[in-house]
Amino acid sequence: MSDIQIGGFVPFTTIDYPGKLAAVLFLRGCPLRCAYCSNRHLLNVGDGEYDTDKVLEWLHGRIGKLEAVVFSGGEALMQGDALIEYMRRVRDMGFAIGLHTNGFYPEMLQRAASVVDWIGLDFKATRESYGRLTGNDIAYERMIKSLDTWIATGRGMEARITCDPRFISKADVDDITTLLAARGVKNIAIQKYIPHFEDEKEQTTADAREQFFNDAALRDKINSRFESVIWRE
Repeated sequence: MSDIQIGGFVPFTTIDYPGKLAAVLFLRGCPLRCAYCSNRHLLNVGDGEYDTDKVLEWLHGRIGKLEAVVFSGGEALMQGDALIEYMRRVRDMGFAIGLHTNGFYPEMLQRAASVVDWIGLDFKATRESYGRLTGNDIAYERMIKSLDTWIATGRGMEARITCDPRFISKADVDDITTLLAARGVKNIAIQKYIPHFEDEKEQTTADAREQFFNDAALRDKINSRFESVIWRE
């Protein structure tokens, strides 16, 4: 098995896999360059900072204590079949497998469906703004294909919208959630944009970032469309 490149590790979380105690592995490499990325240090492919066999040993010691392992990034699916094989080894220990993905690799997501139990899929903006936000002109089409691919599996998912007012408006959030509901998505998360770096902090105001959460009519409308809506502030 080829090694995957693990660039970060969280040993315990209650928020990254719904309803389960989980660990999170952050894999290196991403095809996108999103303006609000909080994991810039993981964007480029490079040597991992964690020994993959030692991570497996550590997970073996957490059998019966943790319930799930989430693969995040970067974009974990960028690591291809080596990732799927590693996920399988983790799943064979009895852990549920979660995946956080930007949806850029729908064919790889289809292959991963045999071992992945749940995904968190980023729906970043409308088609018109996607390229400007991600730095990639085909990211929207690939994400939509991944969305439809995963819905067809019938497995669990959460569609996630990060409300960066530089790239998305309240009307856009309304349109995106309408599209998601029409496609059969049941669970979504609306996430507040939080600037992480100095070059971002002067580009928006607190009022602009909070407008999505302070609009009671918008919240009620979106809440009515889904079985579960998480407003992550």
